[in-house]
Amino acid sequence: MYILLLIVHVIVCLFLIIVVLLQSGKAADLAGAFGGMGSQTAFGPRGSATLLSKATTISAVLFMITSLSLSILATRNAGLGTSVLEIAPKTSVPKTAPVPVPVNPPGQSTVPLQMPPASQQQAPAPAPPAPGKK
Repeated sequence: MYILLLIVHVIVCLFLIIVVLLQSGKAADLAGAFGGMGSQTAFGPRGSATLLSKATTISAVLFMITSLSLSILATRNAGLGTSVLEIAPKTSVPKTAPVPVPVNPPGQSTVPLQMPPASQQQAPAPAPPAPGKK
């Protein structure tokens, strides 16, 4: 259905291009070359509709209908595709025993503290005297 409508759309497009190019302009007479209008109407002289103008109108309407139909069909078919995840082969991961993860309480670093060797350790400072004793 989509392919058939697309072929009709292309044919209508080509027909519309040919029909528009075959028409002569509204001011194609000698007065139109110098900017004059042959009538006092706002949009120029209005004659009876020719075969080319009727064909232009009909092909323009068909062009709009096929354009809307193609866009509707394209949006309906947009969600029907498959994704890469649906195509990919399903592999199972072997189950192993859970590994315990050490949890540090808040405020503690994960880097172990290094103590200087005993020869470089300083003696603790003496405690200050208690207040009130002399």
